[in-house]
Amino acid sequence: MPEAHDAPGVQAAPDTPGALDALLDLLDLERIERDIFRGQSRSALVPRVFGGQVAAQALVAAGRTVPGDRLAHSLHAYFLRPGDPGAPIVYSVDRIRDGRSFTTRRVVAVQHGQPIFHLSASFQAYEDGLDHQADMPAAPDPESLPTAAEMLPRHLPEDVARRLVEARAAVDLRYVDTPPWGSVGEPREPRSQVWFRTNGKLADDPLLHVCLATYVSDMTLLDSVLLAHGRGGWAVGDVVGASLDHAMWFHRPFRADEWLLYDQESPSAAGGRGLGQARIWTRDGKLAISVIQEGVVRVPRP
Repeated sequence: MPEAHDAPGVQAAPDTPGALDALLDLLDLERIERDIFRGQSRSALVPRVFGGQVAAQALVAAGRTVPGDRLAHSLHAYFLRPGDPGAPIVYSVDRIRDGRSFTTRRVVAVQHGQPIFHLSASFQAYEDGLDHQADMPAAPDPESLPTAAEMLPRHLPEDVARRLVEARAAVDLRYVDTPPWGSVGEPREPRSQVWFRTNGKLADDPLLHVCLATYVSDMTLLDSVLLAHGRGGWAVGDVVGASLDHAMWFHRPFRADEWLLYDQESPSAAGGRGLGQARIWTRDGKLAISVIQEGVVRVPRP
């Protein structure tokens, strides 16, 4: 299978020079041993490693031990401890099973001698089969929506908006409706939609596109939990939280450098935890990915 760093011709968007290249470098893991890899981190908006980064890097590690004709079709992960953005992360891959159709891998991410993340991923050789899907929900064209750089300063303090735009500079992410921090104190339907794509073209490696979708999937999935309670979230500090577990199913081929609609909702919040579930659609209406995540969502105590 082509590795994530085998990506000739990647081009960053003119308004985000080098941002996509920096993200691809982050996913370009160093192989230490046959099934052991090392990845670097970068600072996030909170004093821990961004969960989407760890999940994407772990999937890169798993994918590099799998034959090239087998594509990722699911992952299940647990976030065990906050990651230290100032230290490298070591990913150890266990080759659980190599069957005639399916390949299973388990990945443990370790920092400072302790596991911080656990991933199980399954890969499948392509085959024909029964095919049906739900209908794609209605959504406006992504080009009709404001960019993050245009929208965020309307709702957040200048320094917070700037840091959030910089943290997401490799991705063109556009909210269909007002994000949680733009409607603080106004509970509404626990559903949100965003369009996203990378800010630049990518190579044709399917693993790379799956890993980048995994990276983005952790950015906004719990927003719908916040909307139900009129909370602004991590950007304004009226809740504290972190991802607990994350699951994804990759149904059909897609490209992360072409527009994808992330349709998200929250069916429940209780016990200091909130659940988000979502579907990701290609622009032409194909159901590409299903996602479920539970996270800690707590109101800060005085």
